[in-house]
Amino acid sequence: MRDFNDIAAPVIDRFGGEDRLKDRLVKPKPPEYLMQIPNNQWLSAAAKAVFQAGFSWNVIEKKWPDIETVFHGFDLSFCRYLSEGALDDLMHQKGMVRHWKKTRSIQKNADFFWYLSHTHGSLGKYFASWNTDNYVENLKLLRREGDRLGGKTAQVFLRRMGVDTLIFASDTVRALVREGVVEKSPSSKKDWAALQQAVEIWQAQSNRSLNEISQILSFSVE
Repeated sequence: MRDFNDIAAPVIDRFGGEDRLKDRLVKPKPPEYLMQIPNNQWLSAAAKAVFQAGFSWNVIEKKWPDIETVFHGFDLSFCRYLSEGALDDLMHQKGMVRHWKKTRSIQKNADFFWYLSHTHGSLGKYFASWNTDNYVENLKLLRREGDRLGGKTAQVFLRRMGVDTLIFASDTVRALVREGVVEKSPSSKKDWAALQQAVEIWQAQSNRSLNEISQILSFSVE
């Protein structure tokens, strides 16, 4: 595994300098910003990422205002108490995407998010507490306790909300394989441990966010 500055150097040259590269990188939001995001917006963003997985993103984007209305703005208390019958009724309302498992995931994730919110004070406070030291364990928690929040779905949701995160895009995974961190997209306990160690080392070397590391790794693949 190379020093991250050596990985980044040719990418910086290709973009014409550090400043021009920074203009292309999506940056995480500061904790103070994340803490102000209301609970319902976290659930809405998670649900949108779930619905967009395997679907046309543009179609879901156009439908989202109607879907938000159907689910009362993704209020956690409303969504977490929805019965299967109520979910089925909502799924057949105008503007909804009729996919049962994705619809049911809204209720399950609302219940999980309600627990996180009440444990940590709010979802914003919980996600604002994420850092490199607990990054992998937090991703595992979303996958284990959430519904359909594994893999890139959770990563896309987090990146959109401003949480500092990697996204396992195909080129990012290729770069991780090239650097000897993993042999494929992380899935096993061994893979996750290796990833955690790698990002800690790379952040110490480069003082870059996970967002930056993820994107620069992707850009480094030719």
